Amino acid sequence: MVKMVDAPEGIEGQGFFATSLDKVIGMARANSLWPLPFATSCCGIEFMATMGSNYDLARFGSERLSFSPRQADLLMVMGTIAKKMGPVLKQVYDQMAEPKWVIAVGACASSGGIFDTYSVLQGIDRIIPVDVYVPGCPPRPEQIIEGVMKIQDLARKESLRRRNSDEYKKMLESYNIETQ
Repeated sequence: MVKMVDAPEGIEGQGFFATSLDKVIGMARANSLWPLPFATSCCGIEFMATMGSNYDLARFGSERLSFSPRQADLLMVMGTIAKKMGPVLKQVYDQMAEPKWVIAVGACASSGGIFDTYSVLQGIDRIIPVDVYVPGCPPRPEQIIEGVMKIQDLARKESLRRRNSDEYKKMLESYNIETQ
């Protein structure tokens, strides 16, 4: 059974449909996310299950995994991030084109998890902004899917001009990320 996506609000008649450009672009972005998995441990295994046939992340338009940051718009960080990997993760984030979203999957990516040590980054939000946190150790595939659905909701409702706002630029500056 194929479920069609609901059309955005608009005026329709015989042979035409009119809506705002923001809503059409938001619908297109939300239903064609290209995730870049940055998996380092057990959360990556759960993500693999999420991509498998039982859970099928492809039904959300995310079947094309991108292992190149320049072709991805959703960074999914899964697992323990050592402090030495922090600069690499930040570089991957910087190489992604706008608009881009970030999901911290699991306790380790969100807060360092059980590894409260000098060598483990205590949450990736210390180096890059995070849009959605998926709790769990490791989280179930259903939780990862819910996180992707929350990103879809953000992408659908985001104004085209939000990323040009002073507030957004200040947030990026707080992470020492240069804006164009």
